[in-house]
Amino acid sequence: MIYVFLINSLVVAIAVIIHYEFLYRLTVYIPKMTIGHRYRIVFGVFGSLIAHAFEIWIFAVSYYLMNNAEGWGNLKGDFDGSLMDCAYFSFTAFTTLGTGDIYPSGDLKYLTGIEALTGLVLITWTASFLFYEMQRHWKSL
Repeated sequence: MIYVFLINSLVVAIAVIIHYEFLYRLTVYIPKMTIGHRYRIVFGVFGSLIAHAFEIWIFAVSYYLMNNAEGWGNLKGDFDGSLMDCAYFSFTAFTTLGTGDIYPSGDLKYLTGIEALTGLVLITWTASFLFYEMQRHWKSL
């Protein structure tokens, strides 16, 4: 059980660090942009979406590796074992959509739960970041 905790913690830490770095770099770069204020926010939205996609793929690779390793559990249902199916599952878990056509068993259940919580926190962080950037840059219109 300690391995499950450590691996899940590592995956979450990588996702949080990626998110922090993306938002930090956007915070530094957006004020320096020579485009209109409104387009800066659009740039921030696309940058945030790219960050989320990276984070989701970190979880997807983790699912893929764990699914193919002994003792971690499996993804079941409408699942063919491909990395793309792992990415699809990760997108549904991260966004808390959870369609149910693919579902985890064994220790992969813990990663799925922590991904949903991580996704909720990171999406909320992004919303707060974009709200702050909108307030900061739209005042000067």
